[in-house]
Formats: sequence, C-alpha cells, structure tokens
Amino acid sequence: MSSPFLSSAFFFFLFFLTSSFTLPVASIDCNNGDREALLKIKAALGNPPQLSSWIPATNCCASWDNLYCDTDTGRVYNVYIYSADVSPGAALPAAFGDLSALESLSLQDMPGLTGPIPPSFAKLSRLYLLSISNTSVSGAIPGFLTTTNLSALVLPNNKLSGPIPRALSRLPYLRYVDLSNNELSGAIPPGLLHGDYQFLILSGNRLTGEIPKSYGEGDVNTIDVGRNRLTGNPAFLFNRTRPTKKLDLSWNELDFDITRAELPWQLEYLDLSHNRIRGGVPKSLKDLYQLLVLNLTYNQLCGEIPTGRAMTRHSADSYLHNKCLCGTPLPPCRHR
Repeated sequence: MSSPFLSSAFFFFLFFLTSSFTLPVASIDCNNGDREALLKIKAALGNPPQLSSWIPATNCCASWDNLYCDTDTGRVYNVYIYSADVSPGAALPAAFGDLSALESLSLQDMPGLTGPIPPSFAKLSRLYLLSISNTSVSGAIPGFLTTTNLSALVLPNNKLSGPIPRALSRLPYLRYVDLSNNELSGAIPPGLLHGDYQFLILSGNRLTGEIPKSYGEGDVNTIDVGRNRLTGNPAFLFNRTRPTKKLDLSWNELDFDITRAELPWQLEYLDLSHNRIRGGVPKSLKDLYQLLVLNLTYNQLCGEIPTGRAMTRHSADSYLHNKCLCGTPLPPCRHR
C-alpha cells in the first residue's frame, strides 16, 4: 500500500501536470470519433453502472461523467474511472487508443480488469498521465509503450510481470514512474527519468542487479525501490546537494559502508532497513532537520551513534537489530 508521503506527492504532481487544463463547459459537442471510442470502452467493460451516463447520441462533453473535454475542440483529453463494477475478466479496452487527444488516463480499483496493456495505447502520442492502479492487469509491460509526451506512468498494485522495457528511457518527458507492487523482474533500466521533479517508485517487485548510476543525477524527489532483490553499492545516491526528499532502499541485499555518506539535506524519509549495510551511523544525519522517518534497522552497523542537533528527533526504534550500535538513544557504549 502506498504511504501518505507518496500519495500526497503524486496528487501534487498530478495538480502540477494538469494545472493548465480548462474545466469542461458545455459549449461544444464532443468529437464523434471520441464518442464512438468511449461507447466501445463502455461495452468492453461490461456496461458498468458507473458509466450509465454514457448514452449514444448525447453530448459526451456536456452530460457524460468520468471525463473532461477541451472546450474549444470538443476532444476528450481526460478519462478517469474508479471502482467501476466491470465484468469479471474484462480486458483493458483497446479503444482507449482511439482517443487521440487523450492526455490523462486513470483506471483504479477495478479487480475484474485483466489482460495486458493493448498495443493501441502506443497511439496516445499526447498522453501525459497514465494511471492504472489497484486492478488485476496481468502480463508483461509491452515494449511498444513509447508515447512521445508521456510524463507519468503509474501502474501500481497490479500483476504486471516481465522486465521494465528499456524503451521507456527514450520518453523525453517521463518524470513520474510508479510500477510498485507488481511482479516485475530483471534489472532497473537506466535513464527512465527526465526533466524536473522526478519520481522513481518500483517497490514491491522482484527486481535484481544494481541501481543504475543515472539515478544519482538530476532533480530526483523520490527514489523508492524497497522490497526487491537489489545488490551493490548505492552510495552515489547520497549527495548533500540533491533535492531528494524520500529515499527507500529497504528489504534488499545492498552491501556497503555508510559511515561517510553525505545524505541529501532535504530528506524527509530515509529507510535503509533490512540490508547488509556496514560501518557506523553517518554524522551527516545531524544536519537533517526535515527528516521525519529514519529506519536503519536490521543491518550490520556498529559503533557509537552521533548525538546533537537533529539526532534528538529519532528514537531507539530507528537503530534496532544491528551488529553493535550503542549510545543515545540506545544503551551506553562500553569503552575499553
């Protein structure tokens, strides 16, 4: 389940992404091609009651729920369907690919929705946001999902399998990637993120190998790759001047010495638990006054915990189950 930190960050990102959109006004009839595509989508989903307003021969911009239209062109640019009672085993409708002006698509909380992302989605060259969460989409993420202007790819809490397509790294505007809680395997492709305000959320999969060094660069707000099978040394992510606010590398097989790590000074959330991290607690933690969550448990850390300044914000629960940590807030060290 997504944390409140990630949820709020995503909705802020969504607002940032769509703040220039014009709210729908019933000033123009919707595009005939869009109306036909939407009716195909409704039928493919089993005519769920949540889409009962989608009636043929009516103005979809004026009277249909779950969508927004451009008030000048009548083109549908946003479709959002949540918790619809779709037919069990309904496939993700290929007709979404016929909505050629679509910029945002969000399909959530529909356990009956199954199947892969259809090839027709590759026609959505203007798509800025794709969100398909809390469904039961199965199968690999296809390599043909290379929409030119895609800014956010949000597919959490499904049953997606196979590798993350390297072709996604060729999307020049992709800034928000959330593929968490699936069954994805293989390595993390380098260079998935571009531009400002970047998010990489891949937690709860079966990913292996090292974190690519490309994620040690750029305007990265969040890196969450917890609960995978990642190895290697991610020390390149620890850069004092980076704007990173959340860093979750927990429940992996990372093996490195963290003693001299210069942690990003804007960090609000740091979880490195359940790894093989060695050395001592880094002194750079003393300067992280915005850090609300610290979890270094279940590692191989040793030595006296630094004290003073921001260290007073963290309790013993942040340090438990290590090799030989001592000092406030843990029991005193036994000096020889």
